Amino acid sequence: MEPPKIEHGDELVDRVVDWYRGAARDLPWRRPDASPWAVMVSEFMLQQTPVARVLPVFEAWLTRWPTPAALAAEPVGEAVRAWGRLGYPRRAQRLHAAATAIEEDFDGVVPDTYEDLWALPGVGEYTAGAIASFAYRKRHIVLDTNVRRVLSRTVSGVEYPAPSTTPADRRVATALLPERAADAAEWAAASMELGAVVCTARAPRCADCPVLSLCTWVTAGKPPYDGPPRRGQTYEGTDRQARGRLLAVLRDTHGSVPREELEAAWTRDVAQRERALTSLVADGLVVALDGERFALAH
Repeated sequence: MEPPKIEHGDELVDRVVDWYRGAARDLPWRRPDASPWAVMVSEFMLQQTPVARVLPVFEAWLTRWPTPAALAAEPVGEAVRAWGRLGYPRRAQRLHAAATAIEEDFDGVVPDTYEDLWALPGVGEYTAGAIASFAYRKRHIVLDTNVRRVLSRTVSGVEYPAPSTTPADRRVATALLPERAADAAEWAAASMELGAVVCTARAPRCADCPVLSLCTWVTAGKPPYDGPPRRGQTYEGTDRQARGRLLAVLRDTHGSVPREELEAAWTRDVAQRERALTSLVADGLVVALDGERFALAH
């Protein structure tokens, strides 16, 4: 299906890019000397995690593991330990697996094609496009939640996008994508930044938006969202919180931990604790040494 014709699409792109050139945050993975590996690490860490929490872990990670080979040479448990409290620790496991694949299949160099990137463990449609775009200045659509929200409001006139990327999202993004690869990469970064700091989910700063006069949602009077209920993320009392508490004990201890220490880390629900521990073992994040002692995966 042909991408739609978007009124004022070129002007929208130009205004956002001009704004970005003066307003972009100075982030280490955006600097000219950032390696493709640094870009890849940032993309894994930034999934569902704010920049402020990522920055110190990112810096420590790149100091310890400046290349995929350096990470691949260490046990996966060390990656989980260094991940700290970023959340969703399976990302650390997958990043370690991706580093191993890069070392084994690409001579230690992060691949530069979308197809090769997508084939790596833990890399999906968005991450492959982001790495190809930001690390190698390739021409790809890059659709994270921030970009989809910007396009939903400015082009479609809807306050929030669908929960996951749709074919319609891809068609709109393709229609706006500049022809030159370098311009497309800059637009990807600029539209993402706009969604992160101005066109935010809960309190958009419309008065500061460079495309206020082009925004279909604003022009329509900011109609409230009337789609499927948007579920807020909960954490307190969840299995994810229980898993995090157990992992925290294991991260802070080099070697194995007796079952009693894990039991003390989550006392509110014994069945939930056992479920969390069983899932950590099943996911390969934790190993049960003898049923009574546990450790991070080797």
